[in-house]
Amino acid sequence: MSQPSITDVKTAHFPRLDAAWQRVRLLVRVDELWLAGFAALVGGLAGAGVAAMNGVTHALHRLLFNLPAGQGLSDAPYVETARLLAVPVLGGLVLGLGAWLVAKFRPKGIIDPVEANALYGGRMSLRDSVIVAVQTVWSNGIGGSVGLEAGYAQLGAGLASWGGAKLRLRRSDLRLLVGCGAAAAIGGAFSAPLCGVFYGVELILANYSLATLPFIIIAALAGTLVTGQLHAGSAPLNVALPQMLPLSAYPMAILVGISAGMVAIAIMRGVTAIEAGFRRSKMPVWLRPVVGGLLLGPLGMVSPATLSSGHAALHAQIGLSLPLLTALVLFLGKAVASSISIGAGFRGGLFFASLFLGSLFGKLFADVALVVPGLAAMPVGFYAVVGMSAMAVAIVGGPMTMTFLALESTGQFSITICVLAAAIAASITVKRVFGYSFSTWRFHLRGTPIRSGADIGWIASLTVGRLMRSGDVRMVHEAEPEVLRREAAPGEVKRLVVLDAQGKYSGIVLPAELHAANLDGAGLEGFLHHRDAYLLPGMSVKEALALFERAEADALVVLENAASRKVIGVLSEQYALRRYSEELERRRKELAGV
Repeated sequence: MSQPSITDVKTAHFPRLDAAWQRVRLLVRVDELWLAGFAALVGGLAGAGVAAMNGVTHALHRLLFNLPAGQGLSDAPYVETARLLAVPVLGGLVLGLGAWLVAKFRPKGIIDPVEANALYGGRMSLRDSVIVAVQTVWSNGIGGSVGLEAGYAQLGAGLASWGGAKLRLRRSDLRLLVGCGAAAAIGGAFSAPLCGVFYGVELILANYSLATLPFIIIAALAGTLVTGQLHAGSAPLNVALPQMLPLSAYPMAILVGISAGMVAIAIMRGVTAIEAGFRRSKMPVWLRPVVGGLLLGPLGMVSPATLSSGHAALHAQIGLSLPLLTALVLFLGKAVASSISIGAGFRGGLFFASLFLGSLFGKLFADVALVVPGLAAMPVGFYAVVGMSAMAVAIVGGPMTMTFLALESTGQFSITICVLAAAIAASITVKRVFGYSFSTWRFHLRGTPIRSGADIGWIASLTVGRLMRSGDVRMVHEAEPEVLRREAAPGEVKRLVVLDAQGKYSGIVLPAELHAANLDGAGLEGFLHHRDAYLLPGMSVKEALALFERAEADALVVLENAASRKVIGVLSEQYALRRYSEELERRRKELAGV
């Protein structure tokens, strides 16, 4: 007799609980009000996750670097040299061994929110998300020049995906919840709910829709409220900004954006080059963070601002005017430290780092602008905020995300147009010259064909193997045209699939051509079509449609594989196009909330 499953045991012992759970599942799936409530719950949990990650990170900084309470690592006036040299190395060893274990037991890698929404319908592993959050906290806590935002978004999105999967939500709703979780985490981390909303919309969902926007707003507000109550959100930026801007400020903002875009491309290339260097060295995975930590220590001795995310240093220095040489040394040091950290395997992102780098770049730009005749004098804080937004857009993406971050963190709306102009200029520059943000560039290097969180996974699942027909394929062996003409009476069949003596695919013969032609001893060769044009079961519908167009065919055979050339079915262009159009229309209605 078979043993009862865990689900059966739960149902037997807690029938009322199971019935209640089934009712909740049904309500969330069919009632938008319940889905909104679930989005709020996801947002609150994401905000709590942000608070926990911040608390642990600050505790690690105090413990490992012997900092007083309330003192950030990147703006510390003094850190013991021995700790600066030892902590990143020993911490890197722990990180490397942990990464080796993760790679051993999770060989397929960990899916992030953008990849999950683009390829997997929002499905993520909660266990993997917790692993990323722990690795990110540890990487930042030991001084790695990486931000926590990757861990925030991963944990928030992972919680949302796990809950949505438990409720067996539709693909579109699960993707929406992943966006809600990430939006709540980022909004709560920066105390900027609108920034979080657009982070979820621009970077995770990659789609503006009135049908999805209310749920993301609810989640972002909930996340921000929870982090605010737990005193875990970011404090406002203390920076003096002008209430009125001269006309010369606008072209200068655009110039800052273009310049920041070009510098950001160099930084992203640098990260890639360092990462490739570690791979080419054949160094074991566990040893790479140790070497990275060995290189970070001397940079931390130059200035602790090069370590950690740079969040504390940004708040401390955003409104300060720095000498040109000091700003340049800090900028280069932070850029190198971030590149080494990411390239050596420290877990984290460049969101926070790009904000600090952008503020320093803006100050460098301000020092240059001071010597340009005819320009109205602007506070250094103006260039710092504009540069911060432009650099973050260039590296991370999301012009509206970074614009609202600047506005919500400063509380100054007088610079709205300038910040937006710089953000758009940076975005266009990077797309035109480079074509990728940092995350999508890394996807490209891995061979993953995505440029945003827009849902393309359904295209990959709509394969030739699913669409082909195998029952109505008329196959014949090679013979004289006169023999084949007798095989199919006029109008009986549209095509004959011809096989050679070994049963391998030779081509397609159209009976109509055989009956219309004057054979007179003509060979079969002149009637065979598409000998080298065929489909494979794993091809997506888009790949199939492209092949139909190149071959100028209205139907092609499907082979088991290119080596065997065994025919397993046939697919017509008309049917493939109809199924593709139907699926596109269904997705459009889902996004529109129809």
